[in-house]
Amino acid sequence: MTGVAVYLEEGSKRVFAGALEWPGWIRSGKDERQALAALAAAAERYSPVARAAGFQLPPAAREFEVVERLKGNGTTDFGAPGLPAEADSRPLSSEEAERQRALLEACWEALDQVVAGAPAELRKGPRGGGRDRDAIVQHVLGAESAYAPKLGLKLKQPPAAEARAVAAFRAAILAGLDAGGGSWPSRYAARRIAWHALDHAWEIEDRSR
Repeated sequence: MTGVAVYLEEGSKRVFAGALEWPGWIRSGKDERQALAALAAAAERYSPVARAAGFQLPPAAREFEVVERLKGNGTTDFGAPGLPAEADSRPLSSEEAERQRALLEACWEALDQVVAGAPAELRKGPRGGGRDRDAIVQHVLGAESAYAPKLGLKLKQPPAAEARAVAAFRAAILAGLDAGGGSWPSRYAARRIAWHALDHAWEIEDRSR
């Protein structure tokens, strides 16, 4: 394989392209071409996240090999990657699990850094929509508490302002990934959680300009 292994989740209105081994590196478009182009364009933005986790993207980071295609569902068309890939059923080695954890933590760190430097009120969309900074942070934490049962966990959403509570909450999620006791495969759970955190980090960043 010469390019980055990616899967495509193809809905009727939207297609997601995701790098299987790089949690958080997922982009979407109206069709396959747009999704892959968006994924390639995000390589430069994702690269610092990978470095923060201790990894370098491969030299051919904008060259992809589609190794799997999934038929999307309502979640796909709504705007989120909603299905595990067949490749996600592969067991994780201890080295792969450690790498997965590091990349997810780097996505959380990226979100925290962007939030720390962002204004409370963000630039609105063309129709005046969009959450402001603190509401986005609460939304991410709320989503993660909703994901928790998929990991075999029951977690209460922590207040965003309580750093210790957020750290404990995230540590419990990481432990849940390691335990593998839920309905979501660990690989998919890490990728979905990392994508959601990083997607909103980039949203805040873009809407702070």
